Amino acid sequence: MGPQVRKILTMGNLLDPRTKLIMAIFYTILVVASKKLSWLLPEWGALIAFTLVIGKGRDYIYWLRFSLPTALFFGGVTWWSAGLESGLRAALTLIILISVFFVFFQTTAPEDLGNSLVKIGLPYPVAFVFSTSLQFVPVIGRKAKTVLDAQRSRGIPLEPGWSALRHYPAFLGPLLIQALQLAEELAAAMEARGFGRPGRTFYKDYHLGKADWSAIALSLLLLIACLVRQYIGN
Repeated sequence: MGPQVRKILTMGNLLDPRTKLIMAIFYTILVVASKKLSWLLPEWGALIAFTLVIGKGRDYIYWLRFSLPTALFFGGVTWWSAGLESGLRAALTLIILISVFFVFFQTTAPEDLGNSLVKIGLPYPVAFVFSTSLQFVPVIGRKAKTVLDAQRSRGIPLEPGWSALRHYPAFLGPLLIQALQLAEELAAAMEARGFGRPGRTFYKDYHLGKADWSAIALSLLLLIACLVRQYIGN
């Protein structure tokens, strides 16, 4: 990893989570406003390049495996109703939007995002539910894989398809029990740490510094320039 790449990653880690959220929203606006494939492809390419820079290319490919079927279905429905170009544009737009928030959550810890939103007035219980749900999605995913592997080792056919549908209670039952146990442990930990007490403080101080305001201003200028280029320059 070269010094320039390290500099980019360091600057990204120093930015406030709210700054990165605003930048992600700006990029989302740009993607939604783009009406041509010739605009969407470079926008997707920029995200792919960034995932490679931060070393998340393999994770991104894994995420795409689960996102592509939904995007293809959405694009197929649009193709059937509005034509081939519209279908391709719809599928690509959905993939890019998913990619935007893949990059966002790969560079932003859910806890930091929730705590920083509390600083601007979001009720802490709402922020806690939001950040905790994001943190526990991969945990539940790992538990689901463990249960799936265990049941397959017992000879229970759980491959995708209608024929295996009657065996799915053997997968969903243990997974539900583990999820409830996890929720109970979390509730006990929250109670022990005084979750409902007012006047909560945080270990980290979340504030928008010069780098944050500069990043927001630069992102806004780039958004305006791209929109002007797309709609007025052509």
